[in-house]
Amino acid sequence: MSVAIIPVEVQDKLKDGKVLVLWGPGTQPEDVQSFSQELGAYKSTHPNSTFDVVLSNLFEPHSTSHSFELLSEIVRIMKPNGIIFAKEKDSLKVSANLKLTGFTNITTESSTNTFSAQKPNFELGASSILSFAQPAIWSLSDGLVDDQIELINEDDLLDESDLVKPAAETLRVCGTTGKRKACKDCSCGLAEELEAGQTEKPVVNSATSSCGSCYLGDAFRCASCPYLGMPAFKPGEKIQLSERQLNPDL
Repeated sequence: MSVAIIPVEVQDKLKDGKVLVLWGPGTQPEDVQSFSQELGAYKSTHPNSTFDVVLSNLFEPHSTSHSFELLSEIVRIMKPNGIIFAKEKDSLKVSANLKLTGFTNITTESSTNTFSAQKPNFELGASSILSFAQPAIWSLSDGLVDDQIELINEDDLLDESDLVKPAAETLRVCGTTGKRKACKDCSCGLAEELEAGQTEKPVVNSATSSCGSCYLGDAFRCASCPYLGMPAFKPGEKIQLSERQLNPDL
């Protein structure tokens, strides 16, 4: 008997269904096997996590190929920690497919063309919250809080002098030492300022160019130009010179 002669409405029930086949005395085993193979074309699915052990391709002629699709279905219907034992000639390819489908503890035996693998101890698609992903919450118990302890007001730690903004002149440091300490050949006035114990405000005057070319740079400046040694600047830009620069060397 062939599946093809079964009515279409009955064939629709074969897919993903449980089928019971009965036969009587005198039926040839070859016919039963052939009919069983035809029924196998109507894929019957099993619930997830059904089998503890899967034995595959152990009968001659060992024609089953454990493809990625087949192993994906096998791992679905196996219970966690379930084991598969099977025959496969291409041990390299089956090892890759086993890893891709989630199997662990994979072993292959080239001499017998067999392999075994284990499903992890959790169901596929399962999830769990990691402990370090949970927010840490800190709190003080009532026993750690003493109402009789007087806390210090941080504003009382500062007086009026601490709130006064220092003058820019008092922050001047030596260009050589990088500190408020004059170098050996001090010529900027910091040594005299520190010796006198008072801050001298630098004299700042503006100079007027007589030739009108001072802003172009040293190549266009005269010998007595107060801007000698200074970089070029934009026309009309206000340039401040110290008292020392305004007094030519005699």
